Amino acid sequence: MDSSLAAGATVGVDVGGTFTDFVLFDPQRQQRFFHKQPSTPADPALAVSDGLRAVLLKSGLPASALSLVLHGTTLGLNAIIQRRGADIALVISSGFRDVLEIGRARMPSSFDFHADREPPFLPRQRVLEIPARFNPAGEVTQWPTEAELARVASEVVQLNVSAVALVTINGYASPSREAELASALAAKTGNVPVLSSAQLWPEIREYERTLVAGLNAYIQPLMQRYFSRLNELLAQQAINVPLLITASNGGVLPLDAAHQRPVDTLLSGPASGVIAAAHLASGAGFVSFDMGGTSSDISLSEQGEIERVNRTEIGGMPLILPVVGVSAIGAGGGSIVHVDDFGILKVGPESAGADPGPVAYQRGGTQPTLTDCYLVSGILSANAALAGTITLDHAAAHRALSKLGETSGLNAEQVASGAIAVATTQMATELNKALAQRGLTADGLTLIPFGGAGPTHANFFAEEAGINHIRVPLRPGTFCAEGAISADIRRDFVRSLRINVTPESYGKIAATVTELHQLAQTWFAQQASRLSERVYYRVEADMRYAGQAYELSVTPGSPETITHQLLLEHFQQLHQQRYGFNTPDAVIELTTLRLSLNAALPRPTDKPFTPDVNIQPPLTRPLYLRGGWVNAHIWQRENIGRQSQIVGPAVIEQDDTTILILPGWSARTDDSGNLIIARVTGDAS
Repeated sequence: MDSSLAAGATVGVDVGGTFTDFVLFDPQRQQRFFHKQPSTPADPALAVSDGLRAVLLKSGLPASALSLVLHGTTLGLNAIIQRRGADIALVISSGFRDVLEIGRARMPSSFDFHADREPPFLPRQRVLEIPARFNPAGEVTQWPTEAELARVASEVVQLNVSAVALVTINGYASPSREAELASALAAKTGNVPVLSSAQLWPEIREYERTLVAGLNAYIQPLMQRYFSRLNELLAQQAINVPLLITASNGGVLPLDAAHQRPVDTLLSGPASGVIAAAHLASGAGFVSFDMGGTSSDISLSEQGEIERVNRTEIGGMPLILPVVGVSAIGAGGGSIVHVDDFGILKVGPESAGADPGPVAYQRGGTQPTLTDCYLVSGILSANAALAGTITLDHAAAHRALSKLGETSGLNAEQVASGAIAVATTQMATELNKALAQRGLTADGLTLIPFGGAGPTHANFFAEEAGINHIRVPLRPGTFCAEGAISADIRRDFVRSLRINVTPESYGKIAATVTELHQLAQTWFAQQASRLSERVYYRVEADMRYAGQAYELSVTPGSPETITHQLLLEHFQQLHQQRYGFNTPDAVIELTTLRLSLNAALPRPTDKPFTPDVNIQPPLTRPLYLRGGWVNAHIWQRENIGRQSQIVGPAVIEQDDTTILILPGWSARTDDSGNLIIARVTGDAS
């Protein structure tokens, strides 16, 4: 490993729709510097370049003092959601041309016959058939002749596409042969690259594997142009350090790896926030709570480790890649408050977004949002600029909420309080479902809120859900960028087996683990060995009772310690925990083996928090809480000392968020500057 990495400064970058956030950590001074740069959607790399210049200026460091830039972006995700990726073609085994149209043959909503199905990201006219397929053992059952290969290549050229994804039935069982076919096809298409789905992600289920390969090809040209543009701008500033890209699995990838597999970076933004939350929790169970403008997302951890799942949804399509387990649980600050046809007060799912935004933004919005409710309730100050730039119009928000309450005889404050209660109840209900699925209870977990609205709503959420402790980070608004500089390199490898777990079959399982281990070691040597020396590997297995349709993922240990008996024991224990029973004598099937590589990077360290002089808050402000007005002390966060004990009701303001302390709760700061909020009757530690 390059010894300069630990000594140099690192910068975490998170590109959002409105702002691009930066956190620079200088290990020599053990100090962080923060910056929010307005995003530039027309040229996203420009905001990154300008923001890096600004945060370096704040820190007083030259570009030569940097050792790493760790960068997260939702560019690829937005391209998929908005359907503005590259023009690509799909080449698939004969007879399966309609795989994207059919999908899993499920209705979007089982009880809504009018629900529209999500259209495929790739039109049918760009899906071509090739006579090639394998049986489940990986043996060739159909292979194209030279003439058939030339025909398909000619059709690809006529489509004038940027890339091709190749999918063969049961190709997961023979990745090398499918890759061979992809190379043969690419040789006949000229400059059009051909991507093998089995080489990218050799897992069973052809529809999902098709999506992984197709989406990778769909966003690859866009992401490669972005990375090239970013490198060009950084070179102009003489920033010539490794650029690592945050990944959906909670790690980071070297730039070359992200070039090849941009699909691994789709959910890097939400993942970065959970990484930072896990670092802040220091091994304790937590609920991360990211409340933005459109929705609120949570991630659960029983013992402080990041929870990962092997399946999620992107733009209405399933994605079978390891990702940090993040679940949408409810409304965001921009979610619209409305009354339905039956006179019931609702919040969301429609959002006013950033433009026009809430009524109080004075940008043409006419429908009140949760942000307007915070303002009318007194939680947000009418005299402060939101995020330092947006002035709020209290009178406009009050009029919009008053109008909404006319039919039910409620005033603006009552509507605002009711809307906050509705949103909170929805969040708590969704959290309790997630806790029940895992056999957990809320009272043993700490809520870690971030995002612009997370700390504002956190106390409402905690009180309703039965959470006793809240830990608000020092800078909630740049928390995802903080997560980027707390991450390690992580890369996942997979092989599908579909084999019964017996002493006789374990030889094949062990051989597959060895193969994955060797692949991971080769990848590390080629891509990451100069960045880290501390690397470890962990095996995961997708297992089920024979005849079941879906699997449980168990983690039996490292490649060296895994055994046949360990696999069975872990599966039986997890099945008992998850479903309340197990069947010791049943046949158990292992469908997929996974191996994760983790390589440690230098992590920021915290020095003791030294706040400014503690100043008793001179002002109070009336808040409308629980159906009535109460007076609350107003604090500025930078003036809260370590010995301060703030008793609710209170509001703590800072430049990137506002924090509410409800009656019956108290707050103090810890040695790192985090705000610890706890029930007055509980332990505030």
